[in-house]
Amino acid sequence: MSSLIQHAARLLREAEYAVALTGAGVSTPSGIPDFRSPGSGLWAQVDPMEVASRWSFLRHPERFYAWVQPLAATMAAAKPNSAHRALAALETAGVIQTVITQNIDGLHQAAGSRNVLEVHGHFREAVCLRCATVQPSEGLLARFQETGQAPRCGCGGILKPNVVLFGDPLPPDVLQAAQRAVRRCDVMLVAGSSLEVVPAGDWPGEVVARGGKLIIVNMTPTAIDAQAAVVIHGDVSQVLPEIAHAAGVKVMGLRERIRQRLHQAVDRHVPRP
Repeated sequence: MSSLIQHAARLLREAEYAVALTGAGVSTPSGIPDFRSPGSGLWAQVDPMEVASRWSFLRHPERFYAWVQPLAATMAAAKPNSAHRALAALETAGVIQTVITQNIDGLHQAAGSRNVLEVHGHFREAVCLRCATVQPSEGLLARFQETGQAPRCGCGGILKPNVVLFGDPLPPDVLQAAQRAVRRCDVMLVAGSSLEVVPAGDWPGEVVARGGKLIIVNMTPTAIDAQAAVVIHGDVSQVLPEIAHAAGVKVMGLRERIRQRLHQAVDRHVPRP
């Protein structure tokens, strides 16, 4: 394991443009369930086409809101774990330039990552399916819980959280930015993703096909393990901080991160003599 971590750190340090591609496995240590694990994944408990597809949402939006409410509450209460903080530290140090994530929980940003591309959307906003107005999603689930009805826009249209459901297109501006990052990338770190969902699952293969290097950190094997320069089957919350440390990057704890943000805020607002 030690030699693999050292190799991964060296590849990242020597990269001209390194990209991290993250999946649900990065957030499971924060208590957020994944979707595809046999037996425990969310899709093992419910048919996604019945609750999380565009077609089911258009017919029965209340079914989606009832299903997503506990998941959204879990995400709202979750805190970034050491994997999120390691990636944020690597970005701050200039080792990683971009984080492309399939997650919708916002924990990368909460950990301090700045250049985050959320290809499956997020819960911070909602869009009206009638007038296309985008508005903050704060209070949306509380309104559903109170009335039992799907929240509506002022125009009367149904409000849909800005997450990608089955049958939805990916957000075009985010998708294009992710594709540009992938084309530029010479080292990709895949963390906590089974790479089963396209197009994100195809991007590591594109990097390898162009001569780039691939690092995979995941609990279970992926279909592209054989093409990777480094494969570590382990807990991302343990492995990523070790890779960061081997790359000479300090991973701050939550308290240190809060203290740093406070100091940065003071520095921005206190005039210098």
